[in-house]
Amino acid sequence: MEAVKDITETVAVDLGALLDAGDDAVVILEAGDTRLVVHRAVLADRSPVFAAMFAHDTLEACTGVVRIADIGGPVLRQLVSYLYTLRAPQRPGTAPQLLTAADKYGASGLKAECERQVAAQLTVETAAAAAVLAVRHSCGDLRRAAIEFIKTRTHEVMATQGWADAMRKQPEDLIEVSRLLYNPPPQTRSLSAEERNRRLVQAAEQRAVGELRALIAAGADLGARGGGWGWTALHWAAYRGDVEAARLLVGAGAPVDARDRDGWTPLHYAALHGRAEVAAALLVAGADRAATTPRGQTALDIARECNHRRLVEMLS
Repeated sequence: MEAVKDITETVAVDLGALLDAGDDAVVILEAGDTRLVVHRAVLADRSPVFAAMFAHDTLEACTGVVRIADIGGPVLRQLVSYLYTLRAPQRPGTAPQLLTAADKYGASGLKAECERQVAAQLTVETAAAAAVLAVRHSCGDLRRAAIEFIKTRTHEVMATQGWADAMRKQPEDLIEVSRLLYNPPPQTRSLSAEERNRRLVQAAEQRAVGELRALIAAGADLGARGGGWGWTALHWAAYRGDVEAARLLVGAGAPVDARDRDGWTPLHYAALHGRAEVAAALLVAGADRAATTPRGQTALDIARECNHRRLVEMLS
């Protein structure tokens, strides 16, 4: 085992040495004024999102330029450094932004380390932001830590500017935080099969990934449907853009091409709402990109109609 560990670390170091060399690099990542020349093979190997991007005839694959509008230059450098070295930077100050980037590109190891760094820095002022971050990006460990922290200092946390900012900027996520504070997840194994199935769909609707994981472990039917639309849990994950839930569900064997009562698959909803990361997870799991709605629309047609450029490129 030690020999395997040594080889793994050596490979990571060797890849890290390539970061500044630029030899044979075929992709340029741009974020604001920051431009990084990187190796396509490394990105595709370490990120399922980049892998899906480069596996098809997308604009990025053709031009060799990937423009990223929602990540700052310093965070992009940290993300790329991790993809090369598999060593997470110890910078708690940028951990929330880096966690967001890691979630977007499917770097699960980096995301987990960022969760740990954010959780280790919880204060009365930062607890609300941490809890909202955890809910938005389906971070089970961070969510539990932040919720337990807030429970012990509820009135203090709710009196902070951090809570007020979350209320103003991310009200839906804060509503979920409030629900978790007063409605802990139920014990799942004692539930009937019907109740487990109902709660599975409900957990996906509410982005409660911890409960979703427990219900899957308890044997809930991954194809169960709920509500008037006949959505499965995976339909909800696609609609919400919940990447962690989508990966959890497809990894457990959820039917990726399940159709709701209108004949739409999860991939159709991902295309409709611009959920590129979820679409990537569905495609990696074998989702049928040629599946059509009753109107004869593929996911690509829907993405084009909605002008979701990144999805158009991914699905072309």
